[in-house]
Amino acid sequence: MRRIAGVVGVTPMAIYKHYADKDALLNALMLDSFAVWETRVEQIAEQDPVAWLRQLGERFLDFALNDPRHYEAAFLLKASKARQYPGDFAEGKSPAARMAQERIELVRRRGAGAASSTDIVLALGALCQGLVSIYRAGRFTSEDDFRAAFRRTIDHCIASYTAEPSR
Repeated sequence: MRRIAGVVGVTPMAIYKHYADKDALLNALMLDSFAVWETRVEQIAEQDPVAWLRQLGERFLDFALNDPRHYEAAFLLKASKARQYPGDFAEGKSPAARMAQERIELVRRRGAGAASSTDIVLALGALCQGLVSIYRAGRFTSEDDFRAAFRRTIDHCIASYTAEPSR
């Protein structure tokens, strides 16, 4: 907490006025960043569930690349109040995952796939995070190449679960 206080230019006691301990501070950072992410997801206007899922991938990509600090706090920060798989996701405690699960269920009613919507959300989330990690580790020659590969890979994943053709 002293180091954090030094970085932000306040006394350690000033931080303790707002956060009981480091755990409370980490949870606040994570929850604030998830609120930013969830706002982006709530703004998706696509009506078709498969198009909505593709747009979710685009929003994730933009969040990770254009707002990396919020992305890191939301998806990479180890915080005690982070939602846990599978229970929290199956219970709808993640608004973004819940919205994705609702679209997946709409597609499943068309007769596509046997996997649960919770498992599909986990697979899509893991794929998105993994691809961003590979990019951030410098494994692509350019951001344009990465974005194109990201889109192709997400399309293939969605198609594998929905029986919808890839774009």
